[in-house]
Formats: sequence, C-alpha cells, structure tokens
Amino acid sequence: MGMNNHERYIRRCFDLAITGAGSVSPNPMVGAVIVHENRIIGEGFHRRYGQAHAEVNAVQSVSPANQHLLPQSTLYVSLEPCCIFGRTPPCTDLILRSGIPKVVISCLDQTPGVAGQGVQVLRERGVEVITGVLETQGQELARFRNTFVRRQRPYIVLKFAQTLNGYIGQPDQAMPISNKLTQRWVHKWRSEVDAILVGTQTALVDDPQLTNRLYFGKSPLRIVLDRTLRLPPTLRLFDQSQPTLVVTENAKSPASADLIDRPPYPIQYLSLDFNEIWLPKLLHYLYEQKISTLLVEGGAQLLQFFIENGSWDEALVLVGNRVLPQGVPAPRVAGVLKGHYKVGDDLLFRYQNVENR
Repeated sequence: MGMNNHERYIRRCFDLAITGAGSVSPNPMVGAVIVHENRIIGEGFHRRYGQAHAEVNAVQSVSPANQHLLPQSTLYVSLEPCCIFGRTPPCTDLILRSGIPKVVISCLDQTPGVAGQGVQVLRERGVEVITGVLETQGQELARFRNTFVRRQRPYIVLKFAQTLNGYIGQPDQAMPISNKLTQRWVHKWRSEVDAILVGTQTALVDDPQLTNRLYFGKSPLRIVLDRTLRLPPTLRLFDQSQPTLVVTENAKSPASADLIDRPPYPIQYLSLDFNEIWLPKLLHYLYEQKISTLLVEGGAQLLQFFIENGSWDEALVLVGNRVLPQGVPAPRVAGVLKGHYKVGDDLLFRYQNVENR
C-alpha cells in the first residue's frame, strides 16, 4: 500500500482527533482508523479525559460482521498507542489482543514511560509498525500534550488584538478592536483551552467575563492576577458562574482542591510572592492541577512579561481594521509566522516560539 494511502488515513485520524478538542485535556487529542483492504471498518477518537482512548473506540466500532477481519487489518493512529496503565489500560494490550498485525502512526507520544516504548512493545510481539507519517502535522496536533509532559507546565498561547498602527488600546479605557466574527473565533479558542489569564488592569478596565458564550462547549478556568486584592467584588469575573482563581500576595483562603462541579463556584485564591520569580511557580501549580493549555489574554504589561520570560509557545495576534492616534503599544512577538487568515476585515496572525519546540 503506497504512502499516499497511509497519508489519507492518517489525515482522517487528524480530523477525528480534533473532534475531541476541549474535552480530553490533559490527554492528547487522538484519532484512530481501522482499514481492511482499502475499506474503513472502524474509527474512533478520544472523547473525554478518563474515558476510552481512540484505539479502544475504533475497535469497538467495528461491527460484529467485520470482527473476524481485524487480524488482516491495519490500524492507523495519530499518536503512538500508550503502553502504561494510566486512568485506562494500555492500548498496546488491546491491539495485541485483537490480533491487528500492522499499525501506522503519525508521531511518538512524549509522555515519560511511553516515548517510543509503545512502538517497541508492539514490534517485540510481532506487529509491523510504521511511524512518521505526516509527522509534522501529528506533532502539531499533540503539541499541547507534548509541551505539558515535557516542560511540566501548560502550553501557553498569548492572544491580543491591535490596531493597524500597532496599538493594543487606550490606557484605562475599554475598547474593542476586532469585529464580531473574530470575537466568535476567540470564544471557540476559549472552548478548547483549560484556563485563561488576565492581569489586574484588564480586569478593572474591561470587566471581562472570560467565558465562552459565542460558541459550543465549555468555558475555561478563569485566572486573574490581583497582587494586593484591589479588584472590586462587583466585577463579572467574580460572578461565580465559572471556576475562578485569584493569584495574589495576600490570599484570603488557600486554593482548595475540592472540585465543585456546579455554580456558584467559590472564588479560589493562590498565594505567591510577587517579589520572587512567581511565573514558574504559577505554571507549576497549573501543571499539578492538570491544566495543559493556558490562554493569556492581556493586558500589554502581562503579555510582555510572558514574552520576556520566554514563557510562551504560540501567539495569536488579531489586527483590527482601525487606527489610533496614540495609545498603549502592542507587545512585540518575535516568533515564526505559522499562518495568517482573513476574518471579515480583520487579519489574524499565528506565531510560534521556535525556541520552545
């Protein structure tokens, strides 16, 4: 079977994987397809953290009439199958039990304990394994997970809107720069990340809700920096409609580990010493809480702080179709341009921090 066929089925795995966006964290998005003589007989994706992996769902989707074909079929999967007992049994066991003789993988899983071991387990038991099909795209899909396990911090996305002439806004004044369509896109991102962070000034001036209202899916954990606890309780951030974490120097009460799964959510407090290097401590706390993606929405000072510390992986820069005579200069992102898109009359630029790859 030619490489193009392999690529076609791996692309299908990617399409399936993306369906799990926003629901599987801190696990990776994974898709799997089972093919018998150029016919797909089963497919699945990882739907929710703690539930069955993509390979399990793919095998279970094969109809009883086609079960006997598994020992003559090929399993395609966007990420190396796991070989460790986590919240679910290892997928390598399932592959061996079902008698599938050949597995085609896009990229390796960088989770400690897997990282090539899954492939090795299969090969040692006589399964033919092909790796590296559309590997760059596979790694792109697994980038949240791989950064999380390798760096023990969330994958960090910086997001801001700026005017055509490079301003992020006016001091002490809320000002939308992007259009309605772009705002909906921003809410889609919110549905796919675990947490969203703003600084004190943004919380005060913009009074944002930081929730996903214009798209399907969940809202992220809201995090606000409030060093001296000067933010008024009347802010929409504190409406208790979503879990909210206040990072401060004088915590009222420590952040509790109690998971309350319906509103009103009590405001949680995390106490950090802002005179020290507080950012790695915050990021490690989020890692321990299994927060694998963090969207930093501003303001300019906070974004610049992340940039100067090299603590970012991706930046989404919206350029709105307007000009300001003066204002707060937008942060300067030095990264590789990965793509640009037109959204209505706005432009969206996506940069990647290659130093963190």
